[in-house]
Amino acid sequence: MNWYLEVLKKYAVFSGRARRKEYWMFFLFNFIIASVLGVIERSVGSIGVIGMLYSLAVFIPGIAVSVRRLHDTNRSGWWLFFSLIPLIGWIVFLLYMVEDGNLGQNQYGTNPKEATTEKNKIESGEMKKCPECAELVRKEARICRFCNYEFYPKPLTQEQEIEEFTHKQVLKPNQKKNINIDEDEEIYLA
Repeated sequence: MNWYLEVLKKYAVFSGRARRKEYWMFFLFNFIIASVLGVIERSVGSIGVIGMLYSLAVFIPGIAVSVRRLHDTNRSGWWLFFSLIPLIGWIVFLLYMVEDGNLGQNQYGTNPKEATTEKNKIESGEMKKCPECAELVRKEARICRFCNYEFYPKPLTQEQEIEEFTHKQVLKPNQKKNINIDEDEEIYLA
């Protein structure tokens, strides 16, 4: 039901992309609602006024979601007119609606499937975003594969640790301290 309501929220939005699931769930709920309205109107003996009003209400969102679905397959919204050709146009249009969307970004925007998947992966802790380039990388990655950003600093060598340790100590210029390194690589001040 959320997919149906999402399309209604984007009432006349013809830009962007729509997932297969968004299109087909809207189509399914439209079919169910129209069928229920038809059964109710027949049982009451009405001429179908409620059904026509409902059809008019969802006409523009239906066209909008179809155009966004075509955008997801990297096709212009003008391909919607191809469905006006009897039989062949309907079959081709159906194939376009069933086809999986382009991976990544195309001229109509980012892949809506990847956007929701990206959010889920970050929330689950499976992935993290690189602060440098904002690309998704694995949680345990030490270096971003896109921009070579280092998430964790490289371990220091023994000489670097000694130098860093001695600089942190407050020493008078003439005062010297002996630094002994144990076999277990522990640092002691003498």
